[in-house]
Amino acid sequence: MGKFKEAPLGDRLGTAAAARQAMLGRFQARSTADDPALIARRAERQAVAEARAARQAERDAERAVQEAERLVRETQARAEETRQREVAAADEIRLAAEAAVAAEQREIDQKAARDARYAARKARKRG
Repeated sequence: MGKFKEAPLGDRLGTAAAARQAMLGRFQARSTADDPALIARRAERQAVAEARAARQAERDAERAVQEAERLVRETQARAEETRQREVAAADEIRLAAEAAVAAEQREIDQKAARDARYAARKARKRG
């Protein structure tokens, strides 16, 4: 049976250094800031971001409009409820006043009838 052949340390270090050099070469060969493809990709990403921001602004504006409309409806509903309550209160006051006037008129009529009976009794006694 043969022994596993292991590469000597120097060969392994050399291979690692060559791999690092290859990675450095690929990194340095990458496109720079002046590369038209990079500029185009950056502009495309910027356009997408701006479009997304515009759509978000539209949604926010729509939500604000809907909220304002909801508040207007609620305010109108509260105003209508208040008006109805005021009308009901005015009706109650009017009915109470009419009842008080009717009660006062009854008292006046009763007093007049009592006075008429008293006067008739006095007239019978004199007469």
